Amino acid sequence: MWLSNLNKDQHQALIRLAHNVIVSDGLLDPNEEGMFDLLKKEMGIENSQEVEYLSLDGIETIFPDRKARIIVLINLIRIGYVDGAFEIEEECLLRDLANSFDIELDEFELLDNWVKRLVGLEKEAQALF
Repeated sequence: MWLSNLNKDQHQALIRLAHNVIVSDGLLDPNEEGMFDLLKKEMGIENSQEVEYLSLDGIETIFPDRKARIIVLINLIRIGYVDGAFEIEEECLLRDLANSFDIELDEFELLDNWVKRLVGLEKEAQALF
């Protein structure tokens, strides 16, 4: 969502952060793989490209503005919910990222709530198909 607002370096970092979220709970769900592939497709990143872990040290310099940071958090929280459960490891990683982005806990919780509602609406739409 809103990935066209990010530059190429930010796309690469977001894919690596998405990988961090997906592997953080030690489980790889097909829905997570599907969402990961959709993100790569939307950003024009080759599927064959190897994705590595990205440290959060200095992440705020890659995403210096608030808009980019919110886009990243929304997309990563969404990945956290795609398998039906926002695991504690995923949540802790994303809270650490939010902290690096200077996003307060109450604002992170607002984003989390918004994404939960979005995921619910997406499930309703899928049922209509």
